[in-house]
Amino acid sequence: MQAQNDSEGGASPLESLDARRMREALRAAREAGERGEVPVGALVVGADGAILAVAGNRTRTDCDPTAHAELVALREAARRAGNYRLTDSTVYSTIEPCAMCAGALVQARVKRLVYGAKDVRAGAVESVFRVCDDSFLNHRMELTAGVLAEECRALMQEFFRVRRRVEGEKRKAKGESSDMPAA
Repeated sequence: MQAQNDSEGGASPLESLDARRMREALRAAREAGERGEVPVGALVVGADGAILAVAGNRTRTDCDPTAHAELVALREAARRAGNYRLTDSTVYSTIEPCAMCAGALVQARVKRLVYGAKDVRAGAVESVFRVCDDSFLNHRMELTAGVLAEECRALMQEFFRVRRRVEGEKRKAKGESSDMPAA
């Protein structure tokens, strides 16, 4: 089951709530970007509507390849809930989760995933793989894609635009070729 949800204007109360929650995930993504992390943010909301965790990417900060925003948020939410199963929870992610994160969402038995922009190269929800609703798996979740997609996409694009420019300037200062592979 998948819904599209591009904006807050004129939307149902659930969609409006989704947009507000996504804005909180975007704040965490911006903070991650300020630390030099890829700007992805995630938020976990419990069945009662309480926020259990908010996180941004921490892979570089923690020197941990598994410290994606979704996993950091799931770990904290599980600690707060006192259970590794987060049934009836909703996870908000600014970007379509990768295979690792999508698998963790399935393992945690998350009820619903809401994400902003698609990740056409590594997305494991709909773009490349369909981990979260594959009929082969014993758990599937409700999916809502495209919540504040443009804002989520723009944050990532600007981060990588700046990163490529800085890397190009470094190469130029070292007298290296300015040809850079596509990011």
